[in-house]
Amino acid sequence: MPKFSANISMLFNEEVFFHRFKKAAENGFEAVEIQFPYMFDKSLILEKLEENNLKLVLHNLPSGNNQKDKGIACNPNRKNEFQDSVGIAIEYAKYLNCKQLNCLSGIPENNNQKNITLETLISNLQFAADKLEQEKIKLLIEPINHYDMPGFFLNNSSQAKTVISSVRSKNLFLQYDIYHMQIMEGNIIETIKSNLNLIKHIQFADNPGRHEPGTGELNFPYIFSQLDQIGYKGWVGAEYYPFSNSEKSLDWFKMNK
Repeated sequence: MPKFSANISMLFNEEVFFHRFKKAAENGFEAVEIQFPYMFDKSLILEKLEENNLKLVLHNLPSGNNQKDKGIACNPNRKNEFQDSVGIAIEYAKYLNCKQLNCLSGIPENNNQKNITLETLISNLQFAADKLEQEKIKLLIEPINHYDMPGFFLNNSSQAKTVISSVRSKNLFLQYDIYHMQIMEGNIIETIKSNLNLIKHIQFADNPGRHEPGTGELNFPYIFSQLDQIGYKGWVGAEYYPFSNSEKSLDWFKMNK
């Protein structure tokens, strides 16, 4: 079975943030991911990771005003801010021994400047990929469905693949979120197979609702078994909103341990 990580920005949210590490470990997880750790003291995060024998396998770059921006990498008026954010992300990742960072492309400020938006994204990703490579940290980008996040610049794996091929770096990869891509393109297993060389992290939630496996239309026992069969070696992150509560949502995990 795949290696599963718990996204504690969404799971175990019945608890205050620093109690979620213990909950993840008590329920059998060996790794966690955090969307945006920057509001927390990194020394306290490290303390909780070590205390509970957990790895931090992924966090995002800072995304500006997350409620509004959803990332700033594609916005030409914020290149300096983006470059500063890369430095902040590296500081956290090195301190927490996190080897992969995810970059949200963001929502364009001007929909009439698509070429400039794309050029800005490519330039910023080039900068970030090079900086992270110096620290032996992988950079990932993630397409997100345009229903949950209207206007988001990257919406499917084909777009992300085109961007990756436009950046002159061997340190830029794809984060594939099964929930988002089921909405945007379907054909989950074949798409993962065809992009296996680029995919370094997978996240999941069922659809509709973005809840745990078994609450929607996706056949997760088949998906998880296929990830093994096709040779995917990375982490698979549980990034969903529990339908009732977190511990009751983990039947899928108990069956795949």
